[in-house]
Amino acid sequence: MTDITPLLRDRWSPRGYDPAHTLSPEDAKLLLEAARWAPSAMNLQPWRFIVALRADALRPRLDRFVAGHSDWALDASALVVNICRSGDDQLGVAHYDLGDAVAHMCIEAEALGVHARQFISFDRQGLSREFGIVAPWTAVTMTAIGRPAAGLQPSGRERVDVSELLWKDI
Repeated sequence: MTDITPLLRDRWSPRGYDPAHTLSPEDAKLLLEAARWAPSAMNLQPWRFIVALRADALRPRLDRFVAGHSDWALDASALVVNICRSGDDQLGVAHYDLGDAVAHMCIEAEALGVHARQFISFDRQGLSREFGIVAPWTAVTMTAIGRPAAGLQPSGRERVDVSELLWKDI
């Protein structure tokens, strides 16, 4: 693992964020730019995002759908709703492409000196009603982005051995 780029090797997903840290609008734009450059099957780019920085008027509207589900994310500098157009996806790759775009965003966050954690525990139905997300669009996941809370450290990242990644003995 030590031979891969430090952006990947040192990446971790905190479950607590510094409530005083702010992410600049310029950095938020860089995160979106990173997502924009993700590969996409047939260049469909079936992803959209709702980005709410801590100081945005949009943030309290978004926080309501996280509260009680993933409370740890409420202290993040930014919350991002990751939205996918999959209802008309005949190839079945829209979710894959969204995941790639979000991964690009997460690596850009590392390059900016902050950390990102993706999560699925939020009020998806309520959020979709609030923001007018209707088929074929779906709010799939959210991402919390910011500086880890004081004293939080990565606690060892368990991964299967690289030899286990190859499909069976063929």
